[in-house]
Amino acid sequence: MTPSRDSRAFWGFDDLALFLGAVLPAWLLGMLLIRFGRAMAPGAFSNNAVRVLAFQSAIYALLVGALYMVIAFRYRRPFWQSIGWVAPERGKWWCIFGGPALAIGLSVLGVVLRTPAIPTPVESLISGRGSLLLVAFFAVVLGPVFEELLFRGFLQPLLQRPLGAWPAILLAATGFALLHGQEYQWFWQQLLVVGLAGAAFGYARYKTGSTAAAALLHGGYNLTFFVGYLIQTR
Repeated sequence: MTPSRDSRAFWGFDDLALFLGAVLPAWLLGMLLIRFGRAMAPGAFSNNAVRVLAFQSAIYALLVGALYMVIAFRYRRPFWQSIGWVAPERGKWWCIFGGPALAIGLSVLGVVLRTPAIPTPVESLISGRGSLLLVAFFAVVLGPVFEELLFRGFLQPLLQRPLGAWPAILLAATGFALLHGQEYQWFWQQLLVVGLAGAAFGYARYKTGSTAAAALLHGGYNLTFFVGYLIQTR
């Protein structure tokens, strides 16, 4: 298969090691920021959803900052263009409407596999309208943007250089599934479904040459599940 835009990575595995080395410092800084927020605005941070999502968002922002430093400072290259955050040359409508179709298809597969129904940590954060909006924004916008920047913008092109397209797509999707392992209590059915979704996001990144397109597909996928959750609970 032929990509529509050159997606070769100029960064290396040493840069991946640098990024992984930033994970623990980002986690510690996120904890400090939340402590500072609770001290400065105890009322706002009394809500569990605010605390958890602010902590997660802080980690995301710090890690994207680490990626930015690798690309913009170490290589002196434009960050967003290098990471593939550009308008897709083609296939944007497929990415817009593909999210719901992908979610429905993988839901059917989950039923066939007899996937255990488990409450996710995100669902446990919803306690009212305010927390519902926060969780929705995180699940549909922030989460997909960060995860696609990392897995399809940074990792997949790096793996694609020595391995080729499909091995890179599948390996990045495996890492994506493992990231969600604890969330889904490591049930293999859940990991398989998430991994297949990650492979679809990776294929979108490869064919369109756009990480933004993969994030759009990812956001529509998550939105479909979120709407299904609202319908089921209400």
